[in-house]
Amino acid sequence: MGVPGAEKDRGSQQVLLTPGILETQGSVDMEEIMGDLSSFYDGSYSNDTFVDYDATPCHNRFCPLFQRVAPPFLAVTCAAAALGTGALLVALAKRPQAWRWPRSRALVSQLALGTALFAAPLPALAAGVARGWHLGTGPCRLTHLLWHWSLFAQALLVASGSCGTAWARWDPRSRRLAVALWAVALLLATPAALVSGVAADTCVRRSVDILAPAYLLHLTLCLCLLLLLPAGLLLAALAVPRLRASWAAGAGLIWLFLGLWGPYGAGLAGEFLLQARLLEPTCGSFEHFDLALGLSEGLGVLHCGLGPLALLLAGSCRGLLSSGGCTAQPNGATAPHLEPWH
Repeated sequence: MGVPGAEKDRGSQQVLLTPGILETQGSVDMEEIMGDLSSFYDGSYSNDTFVDYDATPCHNRFCPLFQRVAPPFLAVTCAAAALGTGALLVALAKRPQAWRWPRSRALVSQLALGTALFAAPLPALAAGVARGWHLGTGPCRLTHLLWHWSLFAQALLVASGSCGTAWARWDPRSRRLAVALWAVALLLATPAALVSGVAADTCVRRSVDILAPAYLLHLTLCLCLLLLLPAGLLLAALAVPRLRASWAAGAGLIWLFLGLWGPYGAGLAGEFLLQARLLEPTCGSFEHFDLALGLSEGLGVLHCGLGPLALLLAGSCRGLLSSGGCTAQPNGATAPHLEPWH
């Protein structure tokens, strides 16, 4: 479970986790079990590292529990994402008048696309957790590329939708913005694909050292988009009245995405501090860290099921405003002039 002190018995498959400091192939991270955003040690360690063979093994009870829970969790989440995204796309097509700024049709459609990209690899990942990853390194890296492309694109979409009226109209300017945003997100996701790989029949996120330049770049991007960006937008919304008005009009709803992924960003920071030995690595700290990181990652994955449902309910609520089925905005925030969707 990511403890940097795992010594594998050469004559068996049993893994002995000790409080010592080692980086070996026997160090199995929780996220390797899940088969996505994970950490893995590449087997390189100093020959002069002292191993305390008399130390008490660290037995982490979260690993086997997560291995049992992950496949059905991924399967159910994928089904919920497919149903929710499908229903959202149908609602966008049949009731275009229900989608106005700040939850405009252009923005919601792109968020639905991001959700679909994120959910697409879930069946393969669920099968990989249950039976091992046998598709090779290329599909594994493609999986992480799709995940992070979706993740970063949705973060940028939420930020652009919260800061102004860029998506109020679907015109040539907004189309160029959409192309640029998705291209930038793909570029930012490239390091995630480069550092991923296959190890021990598991598709892992990190097959390189924790201090490898590519991984440090990827970690920096994750922290900026999942932690610093939401914090900056929140401070801006509190300081700028115009941004507060957009939140009152419903822009805060699209922050569900960042709210679900924020704890995972904090978990990645904690992972780096532990694996880089900036915090004291003990059995208890690693067990608690694995539990917190596993739960935060699962919370983030839930966005692809909960996000479309929340947006669908918001659109339905707006359609019922005239009949009194939902409560109108208390401050009377209005949308800018909208051009029809083409």
